[in-house]
Amino acid sequence: MTHQEEGLKMGPIKVVLSAAVVSLMLPAVAFAQQTIVHGADEEPATLDPAEVEPGEGGESIIFHVYERLLTVGAGSSDLVPQLATEVPSLENGLISEDGRTYTFPLREGVTFHDGSPFTADDVKYSWDRVMELELPGSGYEVLSDRVAETRVVDDFTFEVTLQDIDASFLYSAVLPMTASIVSDEVVEANGGIVAGESNEFLSGNMVGTGPYVFGTWNRTENLSLTVNDGYWGTKANDNVRLEFGLDPDVRVLGLRAGEYDTIETDPTYVPDFSGAEGVSVYSEGLLLEPLHIGFNTNIPEGSMPSGDTISSDFFADVRIRQAFNHAFDYGAFIQGALGGFGQVNPHYVPIGVFGYDPDAPIYGEQNLAEAERLLREAGVWDEGFTVTVIVESGSLFEIQGLILKDSIESMNPDMRINVLGVAEAVFDEALVSSPLTYPMWAKNGDPAADPIDYLQTYAHPDGEWGEIHGFRNMYQDPDRIADLIDAAAVELDRDTRAGMISELQTLLYEDPMWIIGAQEGAVTAYRDRIQGMVLQPLWPRPSINFAILDKTE
Repeated sequence: MTHQEEGLKMGPIKVVLSAAVVSLMLPAVAFAQQTIVHGADEEPATLDPAEVEPGEGGESIIFHVYERLLTVGAGSSDLVPQLATEVPSLENGLISEDGRTYTFPLREGVTFHDGSPFTADDVKYSWDRVMELELPGSGYEVLSDRVAETRVVDDFTFEVTLQDIDASFLYSAVLPMTASIVSDEVVEANGGIVAGESNEFLSGNMVGTGPYVFGTWNRTENLSLTVNDGYWGTKANDNVRLEFGLDPDVRVLGLRAGEYDTIETDPTYVPDFSGAEGVSVYSEGLLLEPLHIGFNTNIPEGSMPSGDTISSDFFADVRIRQAFNHAFDYGAFIQGALGGFGQVNPHYVPIGVFGYDPDAPIYGEQNLAEAERLLREAGVWDEGFTVTVIVESGSLFEIQGLILKDSIESMNPDMRINVLGVAEAVFDEALVSSPLTYPMWAKNGDPAADPIDYLQTYAHPDGEWGEIHGFRNMYQDPDRIADLIDAAAVELDRDTRAGMISELQTLLYEDPMWIIGAQEGAVTAYRDRIQGMVLQPLWPRPSINFAILDKTE
């Protein structure tokens, strides 16, 4: 690796040191500390918060080395301060009366891993840098699409004014890894900001304020993090090493053999650990990626899949959409395909995000009698129909389609579901086609931290999928749903906003645009020597905070 210059402040004197020398100045590592070994399924493409792609493997490393103004704890979706000292609200006066300016009091006495002080200048620099770089594939839009101006009020007060009122701002813009705080001195000493260009140093090196210090990165092999002994908060217990390039079977065997302490896991692995000595499976919590089947009415004349007998407006009848939801065998999907790790949620406000109402109505259990009643009332029972659902072959989505097929066809042999399994590339190409030429398709939703991100994307009549599927022609009262989603998007009073989201959950149950087979369980397997395991789906995948774990041997 080439030596690159990095600037450090030591009192009033500016000293310029090489990156190699800086590494020698990092906090000392206590040799008695254990090392947690994690079997990862993806190596980072970059370690730079301004470059990392949302959902990509680098986000987990950024989560542990850098920090944001706010975060969420292990036990709930509530925001808590991190580098800020308070969560802005109308009640505490840190959100202006017009709803557009947020003030963040900052934590004093925090230092970056190179010893330089953290101030409001670093916050402004970090956010402005993301918006100036606008690197393709990164999450820069979470800031650039919202922020009108950033300001340093004083050394420990940062202010941001938004373009418009945005009730999702704290979750959707402040929480993501993109909004992590980097050291302005480190960046400027190592290439600075060049619009549209990656920073080579930050792509492969990290100087943050978090509980872990970046150690070494042996490309294609492993990456190490060491405990930050000078951390301002609760110090991490153990060092961490992430192993890359591992086949899923290798991860499973390695965990059973004790080579790994934790591994990237999904419910399909769970049977592999049955009876394995020293291995535990954590299964509390849910992923924020609902598994769904979508209804489409925007199919051009003559584009219906061969053999389908339905009209293009078949799913415009709410009774048919309700019937399909009642007919789906949720128990078979959860207990079979998901191995029991999942939960029913019939609307697009996932369990685990702000505003989810556990008392909202759900379909929950298969109800074939009600499905038959609705299909007869809709006038399609006697004549029957054939309709296609396109899926990716060999996936959970295909199983979801097959369960719908079995559920519908078990009621009446004249009602047919054609499950069209195709290769991933073919499926992806079909899904981005405009218009979408299949009446149904099965996949999962993209994870988000705020309910409005789901509602605007998957429920709004004029949102992304609303336009593609023709929701405005399907909803019984599209304006009511649109107005309520729009109002929730700008409502800053948490209780009022929660009430709006609860009302939407009932409306979307009564007028469903999706069959949501389940929210998949958040599952991970680990050795019993790891204490304190917890998953938080609002943390970057694999949703583990290594700093709170304790390896006991």
